[in-house]
Amino acid sequence: MAASTHTVTNQAPPLVGYDVFTSDRALTEAVDRHLGAAGAPEVLEEAREELGALGRSAGSTQLNGWAELANAFPPRLRTHDRYGHRVDEVEFHPAWHRLLGKSVTSGLTDAWGRPGGHVRRAAGFLLMSQVEAGHGCPVSMTHAAVPALRAEPELAAVWEPLATSHLYEEELRPPLGKTGVLLGMGMTEKQGGSDVRANTTSARPLAAAGEYVLTGHKWFCSAPMSDAFLVLAQAPGGLTCFLVPRILEDGTRNAFALMRLKDKLGNRSNASAEVEFDGTTWARRVGEEGRGIGVIIGMVAATRLDCVLGSAALMRRAVAEAVHHASYRSAFGGLLVDKPLMRNVLADLALESEAATVLGMRLAAACDADTPAERALLRIAVPAAKYWVTKRCTPVVAEALECLGGNGYVEESGMPRLLRESPLNSIWEGSGNVQALDVLRALRTEPAALDAFLTEVGAARGADHRLDRAIRGVLTELADLDGVEARARRLVERMALVLQGSLLVRWAPPEVADAFCAGRLGGEAGAAFGTLPPTLDLRSVVERARVEV
Repeated sequence: MAASTHTVTNQAPPLVGYDVFTSDRALTEAVDRHLGAAGAPEVLEEAREELGALGRSAGSTQLNGWAELANAFPPRLRTHDRYGHRVDEVEFHPAWHRLLGKSVTSGLTDAWGRPGGHVRRAAGFLLMSQVEAGHGCPVSMTHAAVPALRAEPELAAVWEPLATSHLYEEELRPPLGKTGVLLGMGMTEKQGGSDVRANTTSARPLAAAGEYVLTGHKWFCSAPMSDAFLVLAQAPGGLTCFLVPRILEDGTRNAFALMRLKDKLGNRSNASAEVEFDGTTWARRVGEEGRGIGVIIGMVAATRLDCVLGSAALMRRAVAEAVHHASYRSAFGGLLVDKPLMRNVLADLALESEAATVLGMRLAAACDADTPAERALLRIAVPAAKYWVTKRCTPVVAEALECLGGNGYVEESGMPRLLRESPLNSIWEGSGNVQALDVLRALRTEPAALDAFLTEVGAARGADHRLDRAIRGVLTELADLDGVEARARRLVERMALVLQGSLLVRWAPPEVADAFCAGRLGGEAGAAFGTLPPTLDLRSVVERARVEV
């Protein structure tokens, strides 16, 4: 075949070799805004340096190569060794451990004890989740375990320094002999799913105070090679939280039988297992008997916020890929990015990405502030954000893939991996109905939560007539809570959109806020992406989302 037929033209270069942090204007502005407001310039400067270094790594050929390898070579379950001994291990490709090591050493499990820790950690989580989402699961669970552990101060004194360590050790060894650990959780069971009060796993107390043995199963146990797991089980006093280590203090293996790995949608790098506890599985109680839900709720709230951040990361990566491709690809006489219809699509996608990032980072800042008002805001805004942002992820990624056409449909582009991952965060930690009902619960039982929400969105009142009208619409809906469950999704959607709109009006460039309010609050766009009013400054919106390589 003639060599001339293999001349490659009109193809975009790979989107690698760039700083994922500094190229993301919405993210860098959020870090500056929230850390700068804390009044500690040295913290902001340190965070910029850390995130810049991590951003350059996240955009490197090396880390993106690790992501490809970790997904090309999925984990394998090994239940027994060659002699027939039960080992219950999962083997991962070395690239998986390198990704985990990078995230842990970058402080992505260390938010709770350093200045601006949640904002810094959230930004880092956004960066590394753009590289590879699967390894973010154990990172997220380890980070989120800290508030649950604090329900048992003796345990927290030992385990919190290990969980927040910046050192990663992959071997299964007695945790107290390691310099850092990963923590997972096992909540759901096959008969209950999100209804954890229906759990049947039982806990029988032993003679030693706080020690139990468990009997039962867990339907989803992600990252099963973690050092320990927080699980819920029925103790004599009711549903209770327990810490279940993989390796006991004497070096023996706890009874933690991995029955099979799930063949799941999403990433291929992480493992999710079904786990059996055989009546000899040793566990340490966390908090009081019967208080399992109260203990675990802090962990759930933290992982729900990570669902928001994870979805924002997937959207950002997908939009960056779409804008990058359109900036190099020519069709019908010019670059795709200069075509009015493609520009409309790209701008619409960029709005969704920026709104998700700004909202996720605002909630991370509320975690750092930790005032009664900010805690009240988190109570209602986290489930609302989790509901809406995670639901927007799949259509955004799918449309971004379509912008690449056939080039986006092949695995080598990375877009199919993003698309497979995109539904995950909407399902994990309570699917859409669970989040909507949780918002209703907050509205009915915690007046401070609604007050905090109205204060937050009210900070932008008067700046945009479409936002003002949307706020009034939400207030009208809130005034009539009769039969509200049937319309809970609509209410929570409007609350999330109003919250995003208020943040963009206050903090985003005028062209971004104007386009968001027109398309999301003003009814000036259609149901599909790419239907924004052409009179808007869409070119500036697209340019803001562009990555320079």
